[in-house]
Amino acid sequence: MSQLGDGYIFKFTDELQTRFEELLTKNKQNALSQKEQAELDGISELSRIFTLINAQLAAQVKWCPIQLENLSDNELNTSVNTVIPPNT
Repeated sequence: MSQLGDGYIFKFTDELQTRFEELLTKNKQNALSQKEQAELDGISELSRIFTLINAQLAAQVKWCPIQLENLSDNELNTSVNTVIPPNT
């Protein structure tokens, strides 16, 4: 959890974000093992949960990214959680 303005958001640790990106790259190359596919599915679900929770938290504090002019000054290690559905 990271503080953002007057509220908090859920985000991946740097290690989990890196692993997620590795799995996404391998998935694009159709090179995932069954275990890695299960791991990617789990991380993707966690990302969806974080997105939902963050949207609810943002609504509660009436957060708007336009109001946070100095976001990069407040958060040194930022990352974006994106979800790419698995190839099915």
